[in-house]
Amino acid sequence: MIKWFDDQLNRITMYRLVLYYLIGLLVIALLFSFAGVLAYDPYALLFSTAFILAASAITNWAFSRVYGVPVNVESTTISALILALIITPIHSYNDLWFLLWASVLAMASKYILAVRGKHLFNPVAIAVALTYFAANQSASWWIGDARLLPFVLVGGLLIARKLRRFDLVLSFFVTAFAVVLLASLVSGTDPFAAIQKLVLYSPLAFFAFTMLTEPLTTPPTRKLRLYYGALTAFLFTPVLHLGTFYTTPELALLIGNVFSYIVSPKAKLILRLKARKQLSPDTYEFVFTPPRQFAFAPGQYMEWTLGHADPDSRGNRRFFTLASAPTERDLKLGVKFNPHSSSFKQAMLALDNQQDIVATQLAGDFVLPDDPRQKIALIAGGIGVTPFRSMIKYLLDTHQRRPIILFYVNHNAEDILYKDVFDRAERELGIKTLYTVTDGSSIPTGWPVKVGRITAEGLRRTLPGYHSFHFYISGSPEMVDSFKALLRQIGVKPSHIKTDFFSGL
Repeated sequence: MIKWFDDQLNRITMYRLVLYYLIGLLVIALLFSFAGVLAYDPYALLFSTAFILAASAITNWAFSRVYGVPVNVESTTISALILALIITPIHSYNDLWFLLWASVLAMASKYILAVRGKHLFNPVAIAVALTYFAANQSASWWIGDARLLPFVLVGGLLIARKLRRFDLVLSFFVTAFAVVLLASLVSGTDPFAAIQKLVLYSPLAFFAFTMLTEPLTTPPTRKLRLYYGALTAFLFTPVLHLGTFYTTPELALLIGNVFSYIVSPKAKLILRLKARKQLSPDTYEFVFTPPRQFAFAPGQYMEWTLGHADPDSRGNRRFFTLASAPTERDLKLGVKFNPHSSSFKQAMLALDNQQDIVATQLAGDFVLPDDPRQKIALIAGGIGVTPFRSMIKYLLDTHQRRPIILFYVNHNAEDILYKDVFDRAERELGIKTLYTVTDGSSIPTGWPVKVGRITAEGLRRTLPGYHSFHFYISGSPEMVDSFKALLRQIGVKPSHIKTDFFSGL
């Protein structure tokens, strides 16, 4: 049952999951309003939501035309639905001005308050903050209602699982609870009542799962995300204030966004295809030349947006790890296709040098350790070898010797990619690659490929003193989970295991 659930979750992109989550919350709120559980006019809620969606879509379309970038329908809809969940449904038509300005400002901020094409602030947070200071109208954050909390939590946990952002969310919750507890102890109030009020009568959970985790405004590495979550939580808690000035959720997030911007790489690349090369029967390499030398760490990933007609349920965005090394001028992606590929991948396969593809959000901790003496075992499954191609090509170009061994697992020999790079690394740097396939019928003569599966005994035999190794695993979610379990079985510490991040391939 758990495996089936994970399979279904992996088939949905992160943005589509957030979209379904927000729609679900609005439907539940609407049903509760009809039933009298929530004190909102259900028709006012419907009208407010429709108005915000329309105003946001029109504004985003206009700005996308002016700035010459593709319209991202999912992103627009997500921002609009969040606005509908934090701004109280209208009581009169005079309230439409607030809804209109919030919608316009949220969309405009993505284009105007941006550096190198990447927006600096969470669009919803900056919109409601500006309406407060300019028009003295603010968001009520009505979604922070105890009756909606179970639904907020269930969907929010799915988002955190999909994004692998439990570290960020946990940092936020722990800090928020610690601040409230300390403040209640200092003031002599009931700490249990203070925590209860924070959890049940504030937008704590919705804010953490939906807005704090927005990919484009969060830091790129785990350590920085922990700082980001703690800082934002410290500012979020209502017990802290400067005289009569209290921070609001949106202000806390905006200050956190500034911190994230300072510590994060600033990158948005609008690229056109330079070359496409078939690497295997179902895998292609896409080559792009950035307008400037692009700095990144081997093993990091980016979010890629490709506008195309009639996108399917998986949308027009994907995360791909860079297969190229920072020492190479071009950016390279290795992409696997299947007979029933998504509309995104079909559009990518048809990509030519007249169409733009946008790369943003450079991120990832799946990088080589700082200590060049650290022993490393790289375990790749299929297309999951791309970050290891980046790492090993970088070591070749910089003439670095490191104690590394690569285990490369495929279904058959035709699926093996980048063998020229790995063979060269073995000759020049002593980095050994062990090729394993489950189907041995197609192994070319002379290829050092083993047939079978990697076992616990095989790892023990191949890696004497394996407890001192750090293991890097990259591949499908099922493959990663399988090898994590195998490593735990032979006593490898969790802190010695790194996995690549795929938010739905």
